[in-house]
Amino acid sequence: MIPSNYVTMNSVFELKKMQELDFQLFKLVFPEEADIDKNKISVLAPIGTAVLGYKVGDVIKWKVPDGEDFFQITNILYQPEANGDYHL
Repeated sequence: MIPSNYVTMNSVFELKKMQELDFQLFKLVFPEEADIDKNKISVLAPIGTAVLGYKVGDVIKWKVPDGEDFFQITNILYQPEANGDYHL
């Protein structure tokens, strides 16, 4: 069983840049469903790969053009496994 505080495929989660107060909601999806305008990020995108399998509270270091940024997973609003949605 996967704990409900881990990011898995089709999870909806909050991601916060450590230097900022605001967070953004994202859904981790398969590449064909990706749509950045709807905050659906592909598991194959760098940030998608970075968050998969991490849990609430984890800080992720991510390389950006001008160095490195740190992001924290602050909440998971929906995780399929925690809701019994194994068909997704």
